[in-house]
Amino acid sequence: MIRILLPVALCATLLASPAPAQTSATGGSGGSAAAGGTSASSVGTGGTSTGADGRTGSSLATGGAAAGDKARSRSHVNETGQGLNGQSKAMAHDGGTFSKSQTKTKVRDGESVESRTKSMSHEPGEKPVKSTSTTGR
Repeated sequence: MIRILLPVALCATLLASPAPAQTSATGGSGGSAAAGGTSASSVGTGGTSTGADGRTGSSLATGGAAAGDKARSRSHVNETGQGLNGQSKAMAHDGGTFSKSQTKTKVRDGESVESRTKSMSHEPGEKPVKSTSTTGR
């Protein structure tokens, strides 16, 4: 049997040291728009956490879809030194009638998740219909 003797002051310091803080954040946003024979939607969601051991893990998912004539969508996620950035855009148009939606999501490692979606549709002769969804700001 091996015995390790520590000074009382060191033992008190070891017992009083707090464990590393555990933190987590999740969030996301999404939206859609439709006009005439067009529609578009986009969504983004993310999460980050820091464990008791100080390790950080983050995730981000984003996507978009459009339907109608001349429909297109694109999405991408980039890793930065501070976390993850993602963006999705979707749009469809038929002459002067169109629908579009865009989502931007940011995940800061171990800190926060921010997401914003802007959607809009328009038919000629009508006022545009707009909506915004935001979390984490």
